[in-house]
Amino acid sequence: MTASQPQPANSPAASARADVVVVGAGFAGMYLLHRLREQGFSVRVFEQGGDVGGTWYWNRYPGARCDVESMQYSYSFSDELQQQWDWSERYAPQPEILAYASHVADRFGLRRDIQFNTRVDSAVFDEAASEWTVTTSDGATVTARYVVLATGCLSNARMPEIDGLDQFKGQVYHTGHWPHEPVDFTGLRVGVIGTGSSAIQSVPIIAEQASRLTVFQRTANFSVPARNAQLTAEERQAFRDNYPEIRRRAREEMRNGIVQPLPDRGALDDTEEARREKYLARWTSGGLTYMGVYNNLILDKAANDTAADFVRDKIAEIVQDPRVAKLLQPDNHPIGSKRICVDTDYYATFNRPNVELVDIRANPIERILPDGVRTTGQDYKLDALVFATGFDAMTGSVAKIEIVGRGGKTLNQKWAAGPRTYLGLMSEGFPNLFLITGPGSPSVLSNMIVSIEQHVDWITDCLSYMRERGLDCMEATRPAEDKWVAHVNEAAQGTLYPQANSWYMGANVPGKPQIFMPYIGGVGAYRQICNDVATKGYEGFAMSAAVSAERKAAAS
Repeated sequence: MTASQPQPANSPAASARADVVVVGAGFAGMYLLHRLREQGFSVRVFEQGGDVGGTWYWNRYPGARCDVESMQYSYSFSDELQQQWDWSERYAPQPEILAYASHVADRFGLRRDIQFNTRVDSAVFDEAASEWTVTTSDGATVTARYVVLATGCLSNARMPEIDGLDQFKGQVYHTGHWPHEPVDFTGLRVGVIGTGSSAIQSVPIIAEQASRLTVFQRTANFSVPARNAQLTAEERQAFRDNYPEIRRRAREEMRNGIVQPLPDRGALDDTEEARREKYLARWTSGGLTYMGVYNNLILDKAANDTAADFVRDKIAEIVQDPRVAKLLQPDNHPIGSKRICVDTDYYATFNRPNVELVDIRANPIERILPDGVRTTGQDYKLDALVFATGFDAMTGSVAKIEIVGRGGKTLNQKWAAGPRTYLGLMSEGFPNLFLITGPGSPSVLSNMIVSIEQHVDWITDCLSYMRERGLDCMEATRPAEDKWVAHVNEAAQGTLYPQANSWYMGANVPGKPQIFMPYIGGVGAYRQICNDVATKGYEGFAMSAAVSAERKAAAS
């Protein structure tokens, strides 16, 4: 199965009205389009990229792959799809995930309602008609009753502002906007700036090609081995045979939407020897389940220290130079308070003679030179620069759109001190505007596809509920939003997450308010809250029937 070429974009003039405008054609936008069609709504989807896939369309850097196992990082809405698609590896690489997205688009005929290579520039709410006017980058406008932002949580790549960057004469790349054609670093002196997930995945591969690789690190990150491997037919079938129960447990029992063994005790309830055996077992099996060894690792600092110390000891075992090992050992945040990374030979890469680690916390980058990078201590000659500097997470892609709600107030104005939502689904003052996996929902703390499917199902069920009752305007109330924001903040403060300057907090973007954005209560608890809200007639939302021009004319 291979990714097919995107079909030509539909003419925007041919669809100036729609029931729903969807922004984004990643995994959220595709499933949303499928569900809305099933329920008889007319839909227009606008996608900035040239094809489906969202973050997997843009992130093509060397070594890019998902950190959730393939058999769980997949749609559950079609049993035929999950029974028939063959994932090749435990952790699917980016090209395979993109091929999967393309297969889904083909299988369900989604592309005919998606306009590619089109950015949504603005969405303005008409209070009298209770509808949105959406303007796109080609100058066209579409009027819709509802707008759904399926813009993705990690889709707005952030390029840091460093003096001299425009003067650099070599090649410049960002991991979040990688070229579609292969990049060959053979024989080049390459600098990688940043040591988050994309750097941890790409550094070992770039090191194999480059004549010299210089990694500029400000903050060391915790990473555990992926232990990636080919999936056997037997392993795939074991999942397929048990998918109904696996999916149920992911939705209802797992905090992060990933089925894994559930701990029955805290870290300090075991002896030191027993703890080390358990940590070693998870380290050896690999993957994100390392943080699931005990039930209090993200709640109790003393417990967390035992898990962090084990990883720091492993780094010291792997990295031969004690000075480099010390720099690679995180020392300023609890393990798991930043998204823990999974890697293949990341730490061992620093044993290669052509790889150098530069501590830019001690010696910051002063400027980019035409032929390299200058820190306070030294100049580094480079032929290529790779920025692995992450994203303006969760709100960045929303902020790029001028969204104007009631009274001419923009969403950016409302969110100036930090995002405010009710359930991560809507923001008061912006009727009929929905968010998929927005701030205030489990979102990036979860298996994204589990959270995407839950949000899409909730939204589409809600729109059908309104249609059946002759309602066409819905808005979060201020009291419900205030109460939810307070609950999200209270839940976060009861954990170790706020102790890290992470992108969860917006700390990687200068000037961005530092507020813990996702909801930490877990996907199971969150799903139940959303279901209860719907059962109570969408408690906390105001619903009404708009008096549109068409209705006025019909009445007269």
